[in-house]
Amino acid sequence: MTEVTESGAGWLSREDMDSARERLPILYVDAVPVRVDDHGTVTAVGLLLRIGEDGQVKRALVSGRVLYHERVRSALLRHLEKDLGPLALPRVPTSPQPFTIAEYFPTPGVTPFHDPRQHAVSMAYVVPVEGDCAPQQDALELTWFSPYEVREPTVLAELANGQSALLLQALAHCGV
Repeated sequence: MTEVTESGAGWLSREDMDSARERLPILYVDAVPVRVDDHGTVTAVGLLLRIGEDGQVKRALVSGRVLYHERVRSALLRHLEKDLGPLALPRVPTSPQPFTIAEYFPTPGVTPFHDPRQHAVSMAYVVPVEGDCAPQQDALELTWFSPYEVREPTVLAELANGQSALLLQALAHCGV
């Protein structure tokens, strides 16, 4: 496989990435951005609005690949900045621990998580953010929901590929 340097080492050409996706599980990170009060209680949950590859507008968590030779913490910070902007000020611990691991399969129904492109394994994190967030790149909007609003069936239905299940696990992990 040849490497293409777009913004650094670890980027594959589209053809090489498609080839790898057909043969290997790909490592991802999922992040649930939250606002917390002075006691560490979750007061708001941020969901992105994106246009999917199928052209549908859906809500989404911050998510993306871990690049070759990249630390998981660095991948989390990179994706949070890419989606929420450079002033989001995420509080990612020095040694982050996922609240769960989600397995996305190209075949629907194997797990609650589905990715038609590939078999992906994603470590999922709840990440408090303190700064000003502004959607970046392919994110159209960032909406903050209360922990109760985000559980509404209409909001959960807007999340694609099983991320509603991941969001509910994140809330349970936070005791909300």
